[in-house]
Amino acid sequence: MLELHQWTAAAYLAAALAAVAGLGVRARPWLRFGVLLLALAAALHGFAFFEIHRLEPTPALTELPLVVSLAAWLLVLSFLALQLRVPARGLAVIVAPAAFLGTVFAAFWATAPGAPERGSALWSHLHVLLASAGLALLGVAGAAGVLYLVHHREIKRKRRAAPHSALPSLESLDRANALALALGFLLLSLGVVTGVLWVETREGHLWPGGLHANATLGVWIAYAALVFARFGTGQGARLSALGSAAGFALLLLTVVGIGVVR
Repeated sequence: MLELHQWTAAAYLAAALAAVAGLGVRARPWLRFGVLLLALAAALHGFAFFEIHRLEPTPALTELPLVVSLAAWLLVLSFLALQLRVPARGLAVIVAPAAFLGTVFAAFWATAPGAPERGSALWSHLHVLLASAGLALLGVAGAAGVLYLVHHREIKRKRRAAPHSALPSLESLDRANALALALGFLLLSLGVVTGVLWVETREGHLWPGGLHANATLGVWIAYAALVFARFGTGQGARLSALGSAAGFALLLLTVVGIGVVR
């Protein structure tokens, strides 16, 4: 498993370099090549998860390195699926490095399998899958927000990109942000609900308390406010992009940062 994650990380790094080269020299073929490498790396990543389930004993999906690795994989899959609706290959310049860091974390922070889980494995697996998928999509929203802010700033400074620029248009980035934010918040909400049900079956009460759970609830409330502002009040694209970028930074700190401290 460790070796597969290392090879996957190398493939994500190659995709990141191709994407950066594509944006740096404004060459769309390099960006397309980066997206192709991302797809190949995602296939390798999926095979790594298949191999995990053949280990004896099988590691718990709730272990932090596996959660981070799963979120990185779902981030790439979400980005690839988004390409079917929104032409935003430039997002690969953020998605690929994030996937690389996630798989490196999983490869070098992996621990020996722990004790079997208490409570229902169904709820724990649903919680991890839904929360990781929500994290991945909100990561796409954050990446789209960052690129929107960068592109918008360049235009405001009257350094408008040349016609052959590899950067996605502001309209495409805004559409990607809106779609990923809506779906990501829905999945994150389902992840919170299944997490509550998991705690109830494992410990007999609905809320575990503690730093991680309370911080997660705080982040969910923050995203609920972002979603309401975006879709309920007609918030502008630039403010939505800024909120998505800041929200994902907070979410990442909550999920990964607090998990490492624990």
